Amino acid sequence: MSYEDRDTYGMYKSDGKNEGPGPRLMGADTLIGEDVYNRKDEDLGDIKEIMLDMNNGKIAYAVLSFGGFMGMGDKLFAVPWSALKLDTENKRFILDVDKKRLDSAPGFDKDNWPDMADPSWQNTINAYYGTKTYTDTSYADTKSTKDYTTPAQKTTKE
Repeated sequence: MSYEDRDTYGMYKSDGKNEGPGPRLMGADTLIGEDVYNRKDEDLGDIKEIMLDMNNGKIAYAVLSFGGFMGMGDKLFAVPWSALKLDTENKRFILDVDKKRLDSAPGFDKDNWPDMADPSWQNTINAYYGTKTYTDTSYADTKSTKDYTTPAQKTTKE
């Protein structure tokens, strides 16, 4: 199910007059359940939760569910938000990690969450995914959505 299907407020609808905020700004509630794939088009799971740092207002991690069968035995993974890229064409996220590598990533079960605010835990996760921590003030997230152009921008370019 894509974020557009969970859009109860109509924020992603475009009627030519109102372009809405998405996908440049998106509601967190619409991202829960969003599919995550890798560049090989392998399904890596879906987003179960989005973790916000309440001190600085930044998105720290997306918690992915991967593996198991019919929700049983799923392993949870905290993936740095900066490691995810929104694929607006296919309405899903891309995580540039091989499926086998994700299977061996540091994970946890739903009844035993780690202390995600612990700097040593953060360093382990960021080292695994090759990202900088969201608390690094020298890090400027310059990622954008895949070839996203608003309809208004398209008409001015043509």
